[in-house]
Amino acid sequence: MEFFRIHKTIPFMRHAKVLNIISFATFALAVFFLFHRGLHLSVEFTGGTVMEVAYQQSVDVGKVRETIGKMGYADVQVQNYGTSRDVQIRLPVQKGQTSAQQSAQVMDALKAQDPTATLRGNEFVGPQVGEELTTNGLKALGMVVVGIMIYLAFRFEWKFALSTVLANLHDVVIILGFFAFFQWEFSLAVLAAVLAVLGYSVNESVVIFDRIRENFRRYRKMTTVETIDNAITSTISRTIITHGSTQLVVLSMFFFGGPTLHYFALALTIGICFGIYSSCFVAAAIAMWLGIKREDLIKAPVKREGDPEDPNSGAVV
Repeated sequence: MEFFRIHKTIPFMRHAKVLNIISFATFALAVFFLFHRGLHLSVEFTGGTVMEVAYQQSVDVGKVRETIGKMGYADVQVQNYGTSRDVQIRLPVQKGQTSAQQSAQVMDALKAQDPTATLRGNEFVGPQVGEELTTNGLKALGMVVVGIMIYLAFRFEWKFALSTVLANLHDVVIILGFFAFFQWEFSLAVLAAVLAVLGYSVNESVVIFDRIRENFRRYRKMTTVETIDNAITSTISRTIITHGSTQLVVLSMFFFGGPTLHYFALALTIGICFGIYSSCFVAAAIAMWLGIKREDLIKAPVKREGDPEDPNSGAVV
């Protein structure tokens, strides 16, 4: 299904050098902010206090979050737990305070707001758990990258595999750079969004690379640059439909999903936008600069002695 079809090939690769210089500058800034400011990690990574509070009636999570926020806790995680009367609260570690002292202060504030508030459970998530989650998250990211390279190397060619991984890492680092610059909370949900962006960007790159391979077979007189430009142009309609519909779902989570899904949807939004850009300009341009050519994807048939000549071997489709 296509909304429109562009009959004239758009010369995307003509601007590849300028756009990739901008990409490199953005990537460098993201790396700088990651090292200079670092990520604002959530309780799952840094450790903290997890409280379970019960009410006699349905409670407004927003009011609970506002009450705790007035105590000096920024980006505290408050969500319903089980029913609308049960709330789970995640508090970051505070210097000079124990977990019991934190929970006692929070409960005093909550009871001042609603005397029916009752503490059902209080648990401290230690830094050892946070370190384990961080290590497992990095392992998951590394396994995804290696799997992508192996898949693309077998399906296409190692130049495509390398260019796709570099483009995808470009997307991931820029997402992390946004979170480091604005000091948005980086939680396990955001990590899941980053891994989802990796797969999403790979899908777009595979579609473009598949069309490039198809064009090499169909248009034998086209240069490599013309083949890449034609492949990107011919997939624009599909890109708009796919990414547009996905972005509508993500935006609905962003605006209506509440604080729990806020940063998850925000990471996906940034990743989708940069995923389209990197697939069209970064991955394709790197493959072009690596010297991808028709012979890399289409192997010439081995001629055996005694085989008849193919009169259409030099024909152009």
